[in-house]
Amino acid sequence: MILLFKVKEKQRELAENANGGAPAKKQSPGELRLHKDISELNLAKSCAITFSNGKDNLMSFGVSIRPDEGYYFGGTFLFSFQVSPIYPHEAPKVKCKTKVYHPNFDLEGNVCLKFNILREKWKPVLSINTVIYGLYHLFTEPNYEDPLNHEAAAVLWDNPKMFESNVRRAISGGYVGQIFFARCI
Repeated sequence: MILLFKVKEKQRELAENANGGAPAKKQSPGELRLHKDISELNLAKSCAITFSNGKDNLMSFGVSIRPDEGYYFGGTFLFSFQVSPIYPHEAPKVKCKTKVYHPNFDLEGNVCLKFNILREKWKPVLSINTVIYGLYHLFTEPNYEDPLNHEAAAVLWDNPKMFESNVRRAISGGYVGQIFFARCI
């Protein structure tokens, strides 16, 4: 049995040398699953994914979402994704890079997806596609029942017209209360 492994290893080395390349880096199970998830992505036309470190480093990437309906119509929102080598057994770390007036985003860019799937409710059957669609859905239907920004949630619940006005002001670049939001249109 040991001899068989040595023969296979020798064959692999010969094949790599014949191709003139360096030995290929072995991918972690997380990288393999992420590669599968990305190859199966079915993004809405208003969502885009970018790999700032090139396709060689899939574990860190960006997503932009430009909602085509709802309160956030016309805004462009950027997210960073950091994926662990033990993905999908650990949820990706997602941060909103665009300061946004929203019940489910705090001012540091933390995100609260419905049912808390980015934290304790994460399951390995969920995927990057699930997370991106969840983010998109937050822009079309903000969730005031599970907020990170309690003030925005209260305004959405009590006065949706005022909430819409605050969102428009924030997206256009202006103050909402004491907080300045940079233009994201």
